Amino acid sequence: MNYINQSIPDFKVNAYRDGETHEVTTKDVLGKWSVFFFYPADFSFVCPTELGDLQDHYAEFQKANAEIYSVSEDTEFVHKAWAEATDTIGKIKYTMLADPAGKLARFFDVLDEDAGQAFRAVFIVDPEGKIKSYTINDMGIGRNAEEILRTLEAAQFVREHGDKVCPANWHPGEETITPSLDLVGKI
Repeated sequence: MNYINQSIPDFKVNAYRDGETHEVTTKDVLGKWSVFFFYPADFSFVCPTELGDLQDHYAEFQKANAEIYSVSEDTEFVHKAWAEATDTIGKIKYTMLADPAGKLARFFDVLDEDAGQAFRAVFIVDPEGKIKSYTINDMGIGRNAEEILRTLEAAQFVREHGDKVCPANWHPGEETITPSLDLVGKI
């Protein structure tokens, strides 16, 4: 299924953030850019390296008016235990969503039913709740926060400047392209 421009579902899940548990709903994520960052499991091997990398860049995501929501099939209580047991996870300031029933993972079609875990997936969602970018990796393939941030910033630029597109490796402030028949075969 192609998820581009699909609206995220109405949802309500429990979450953990910075020592507290709370609920997160669809309404909470609307009005700003959101990054849904699915990962297989707490207390695992590649996952803390990715979540730590996101935390290292969290201020940049916030500066770009985006919120990070990490998502696994663990409960909010497991997220809390992991944060208390592991320095890397204990430093995380963004919201960790609990999806033990797999509702979000099934909607985004990233749940490995046999394993009961989500594949490594990233969904970038605009302020209206529409998916603008997504990638899905197998369990053992870690991701890069800088590339997620770059993709977010490109999605934001294209939304604001619909007549321009971002070339490979584009970063804010760099040259973009205005599509034109005059450019066909010349790039």
